[in-house]
This record gives sequence, structure tokens and C-alpha cells, in this order.
Amino acid sequence: MMKKSIVVVLSALCATQLLAKIEMGAPFSDYAVLQRNMKLPVWGKATVGNEITVDFAGQKSSTKVNADGKWRVDLSPLEASAEGRKMTIQELASDGGVVDTFEVKDVLVGEVWFASGQSNMECPIWEPNPRYRDANGGMMINATFLNNVRYASIKHKWSTEPEFQKTQWRRFIPSDLKSGRHFSAVGFYYAREIYLALGGVPVGIVSANWGGTNIDAWTPRSGYENSDPSIKATAEYPVKKNWTPKDAKGPIGRAHQQPTVLWNGMVSAWAPFANRGFIWYQGCHNAKEANLYCAKMHALYNGWSKEFENPNLKLYFVQLAPYKTNWMKLVAAQNKFAAEEKNAAIAVTADVGNFSDIHPNNKEIVAKRLALHALKNDYGFDISEINSPVFKSVKFEGAKAIATFDNVSFWYVYADNRSTQPAFELAGKDGKWYPAKLLNVNELGQVKGVDLELKSDKVAEPVKIRYMGRNNTMGTIYNQVSLPLGPFESSCP
Repeated sequence: MMKKSIVVVLSALCATQLLAKIEMGAPFSDYAVLQRNMKLPVWGKATVGNEITVDFAGQKSSTKVNADGKWRVDLSPLEASAEGRKMTIQELASDGGVVDTFEVKDVLVGEVWFASGQSNMECPIWEPNPRYRDANGGMMINATFLNNVRYASIKHKWSTEPEFQKTQWRRFIPSDLKSGRHFSAVGFYYAREIYLALGGVPVGIVSANWGGTNIDAWTPRSGYENSDPSIKATAEYPVKKNWTPKDAKGPIGRAHQQPTVLWNGMVSAWAPFANRGFIWYQGCHNAKEANLYCAKMHALYNGWSKEFENPNLKLYFVQLAPYKTNWMKLVAAQNKFAAEEKNAAIAVTADVGNFSDIHPNNKEIVAKRLALHALKNDYGFDISEINSPVFKSVKFEGAKAIATFDNVSFWYVYADNRSTQPAFELAGKDGKWYPAKLLNVNELGQVKGVDLELKSDKVAEPVKIRYMGRNNTMGTIYNQVSLPLGPFESSCP
């Protein structure tokens, strides 16, 4: 009888050990890149009450699995390293015996960024559809051999609650890029730009995006804490698993557009993974509520910053590019947010749109303009000028308007059709807009002086000025570092 009891007990113990298995958090798979010079949370799931030990880069840290089956340790900040090292995680039973061992191989330490937003961020470096990919993507994935740049793509999924997930890291080499060819083109070029500038410091880029989605779906619940009262309705929207079209409201037209659900289903599993920040390309889907967009961007930023436990998290985002639709009000909201949030900056793309395609295929220039902010603000490069011109003020002398701007030491005009007249307009007290002529420009597009002098034969006494206020207008005026002026409209004096 005694022998039988012992056999039963031993069988039960063996069964428990066989069932016990370490599950790592989403970021921790082979080829991972960890953020340098920051606290490094590492987490996962295992058997309740067991001990977990994480061993990496000379550090060893232990913790107990909590009652929810979850565990987390925080490693001390590490210097950048291109050495592919192994992270070893062990689960120990109460008697000290090893229950399970998990190894994450070829782990680098460097710079980590997220690339998020809707379709223009999702637009891939390469895929079969010639209307929805980067113009040079096929060439780039065949000619890129950067083993120390790694990427991860998060699958589309929405959820009413934060979810655990697994993700696979890949390398910037042709075989991996082809197998994951749907990776964000902006993300690709951004990571490449950062890596080449840093001279070999490893870079990791995580792609979490979904075409046709609104900012609300990407915003964590915590982002709405103490948010502006104007977005109270969004913050209190009743998120449902069994959403129906009857629940549609504003930009929420489908189940996966409900507030928080893409954060829950796609990004939350990565928090609080240490990272430098995120690049963001979104806004089209919220264009009809531009008056709320600035407040919603604050909620997005505040939520990501809190959930990633990073008060200095960076957010570099793309101003909507020209299309047949006029984005003037939404762009104004984007500009307002950029001016208000010290950890954010905007990349102006007024010159790289396409009137016939909401997905312009030159993604490299977009990424380069985003990267300028990171290179100066985060990596200390001596780049004196990284910002596009910003409208400052205007004065009126009779029929002439004289506009002043920040971030300009000289101007030039360049248009494919050789026009030297950018899309400026003036309006009188009647509020009607008419095309305005730029007076102080020569036939080569060189502008005399730093102020812009404008006049319209149809406006005798102008009181307002705007730029790119009509549909189907492209940006054609640049400052001394080839950064374009973006859409703006002045208020009445």
C-alpha cells in the first residue's frame, strides 16, 4: 500500500513538472533587442509560487511567481552591445529543483522604438500590391545586410482587455525581410537611419499598426485619466465584445475602432518593455473631429508614457500629407500638440503627398524627417536645424501681407512644374479666400529676405493669410535645410 502511495505522489509531482512551463512576455524571443541605459523589465508566466531566476549579461535576478501566475524582474541598465548574448530564465520549485529552463538567444542591447498608427505607417516596405508599398522597397530588402537591426511585427488583434501574446523578432537581412515583407516601410527606414547614424549601436523596431484605425483604439485606459473634458465621451465609451453597428459613434465605426481595444490586443503585451519612444503616423480617421484631436494625442502620449513607465518617452509623428481632402484643421491640431508636449515633435510632409493616392509611396523621406528629431534630441548629434518653418505673425500694409516665420534664414520655392508661386491665399473681412502672389521671389524660385510678401488683386484690404487651404494643393516652399512649410491659417488681427 505504501509503495502504491509513493508511486501516486511521484506521478503527481512529475505531472506537475511536465505541466510547468515558462512563458515569456512578448518582447523576449530570439534576436531581441533590449534598450540600453534604462531599467530593463523582464517578465512572463510560470507556476504560482515557484521561483524565477533571470540571468543575462552578468546580472542575475530572482522573484516569486505571483498568485496570477505572472512574474517580473528588473535588470539594471546596460551599455549598448552588438554581442549576441543568451538570456537564461529558470523556474525553480520550492525544494530548489529546476522545473523548467527557457533560453532567449542572440540578444542585443541598443535602441528600441515602436512604429504605430494607421495605414501610412502600416504601408509595407514590400508586398505584391504596387499601389501599397514603398517605391524602392524591393530593392531595399534585397540590398540590406544589417544583422544588428531587428524588427518585430505585431498581428492585428483587438481586445476589450489587455492580452498576453508572443512575437518573433527578425533581422534586417534579405531572407528575414522577405519572410516578413509586410513590415512598415516608415519603420524600416527609420530604424536604418538611426542605426547608420549611431555607428553600429543595435536598433530594434516594433511595428504595431492597422489601416483605417482611429487614435482612440490605440490609447490605453490610463491615458484618459485627468484628460481634457472635451474627450469625456470617448473616455467613457462602453467598450463591448459584442459590438454592433448600432454602437457606432464618431470615428468608432467598427468593433476594432473602440477606445483602448488595439492597445489591449496589440501593444499592452509589450508594456513595460524599455524603449526610447514611438513614431506615429495617424489622423485621417479622426479628421472629422479635428477639434478633439489635440486632446486625444495628449491622452495617447500620457497613456503610453505611463504604461511603459517612461516619463521621458518620445513621440515623433507625421503631419498628414496632401491628398484630395483638405487636412487643414487636423494639421492645426497636430501642430498644437507638438507645441504643447515637450517630448513630442512633428515631421512635416506637405511636399510628399499624392492627390490620387492617400498612401504616397516615398516613405524614406518621411522616416528621415522623423529621424532628425531623434538624432538631435536623443542622440546628441550637432544638428542645428531640424524643424520646418512655423508661421509666426502677419502684418498688413494696404493690400500687401507680410508674413514672418520661425526656423527660417532663407527660403526657396521648388515645384515639379517650375511654378514659383506657392499655394498662398488672402482673405478680406468678408472671409472669402483668393490666391495670393508671392512678390519677393525670382524666376529661379529664390526668395529675397526671410519675410514673405504677398498680394492678391482681388483682396484690397486683407485680414487673414493661409497656405495650402484648398484641396489638391502641394507644398512647394522650403527653408534653408530643405524642410517644407506646412499648412497654416492666421487668425484676424
